[in-house]
Amino acid sequence: MMSANKLRGVNLGGWLVLEKWMTPSLFAGLNARDETSWCVELGREAETRLQQHWQTFITRADFAWLAQVGINAVRIPVGYWLFAADYPYHHSFSAAMYPFVGGGVEVLDRAFDWAEEFGLKVVVDLHAAPGCQNGFDNGGIQDVCEWHTQDAYIDYSLETLERLAQRYGKRPALHGIEVLNEPRWDVDTELLQRYTDAAYWRIRRHCPAEQVAVIFHDGFRSFREYAGFLQPPNYGNVIFDIHRYQCFVQDDIDRDIYRHLQKVVCDWKTEADEIIGGLGLPTYVGEWSLGLDAKLAALWAEGPFDHGHKQMDDIQFDIACRGYAAAQLTVFEKYLGWFFWSYKTENMPQWNFRECVERGWLPGKFA
Repeated sequence: MMSANKLRGVNLGGWLVLEKWMTPSLFAGLNARDETSWCVELGREAETRLQQHWQTFITRADFAWLAQVGINAVRIPVGYWLFAADYPYHHSFSAAMYPFVGGGVEVLDRAFDWAEEFGLKVVVDLHAAPGCQNGFDNGGIQDVCEWHTQDAYIDYSLETLERLAQRYGKRPALHGIEVLNEPRWDVDTELLQRYTDAAYWRIRRHCPAEQVAVIFHDGFRSFREYAGFLQPPNYGNVIFDIHRYQCFVQDDIDRDIYRHLQKVVCDWKTEADEIIGGLGLPTYVGEWSLGLDAKLAALWAEGPFDHGHKQMDDIQFDIACRGYAAAQLTVFEKYLGWFFWSYKTENMPQWNFRECVERGWLPGKFA
């Protein structure tokens, strides 16, 4: 793959799907831990607050800056509530039939306008599915994973994907549609494959393979579980998505910076060679960061949470961040592309692409 076709991107996380750790100011004084409970708790006030967030968190100037530093793609997480108040009821809604704020689709329309103005490609990612597919806040409902338990939830996910394909299929900026972000490791692989196959054909009704990719996430399992899946010639322009972090399991948390680097340049490099040689599908690293600390997952004490670097002075910490960034980029450049998580956070600089660039941890130019 020539580098001209390689996607070097960022995620626009925390914008159209709220995540408390990314924008704690929006959750201040509330019990809510995710967008569902946020909308339920705020009721009518949710619309005013969310419209304000949508207008200010990411703007045209952000797309201009990304293009200027050579980023050529954005991955935009969306929720199943994007289009219309016709989604299935979930018990977390309490007395509200349709708790979510409408109007997000106009924000996404505008993002496409900006992407086209500045020459960026867009991956639209179904990040939150009905019933929640992973039990994470980013799936819409913290500590609930019921997406795979009801046909109504799965069917509505497919309906949302088809609406995305219909609305954006002819937009020049559309690079691909991701059928489901991070379904949990214990959701049955066969069910995921049936869903992904159905999603492929729903998207292909409106988006030909020559123009738009269909993307699916590994579901936190080995690529070998997808051997022979969605292969040519019956399927075209299918892309496999993996997310790689070193801050969520104890073995990673206990590593020093040298072992973090070693895991990247040894384990992740070996994995890249195996996936590229053995899967038969091009692959993105759809999420990665410089975060090296799991207090993020344990939620949300005051202040920035990144890796406690009591043993390092500021220069050593900068060197560690630059080294971890460079090691990851060196490996991830082997793939079809990558997307840093995320463009912007209110705190925690190692998860904030713009701040990582401005601090010199990431390169100042990507083209």
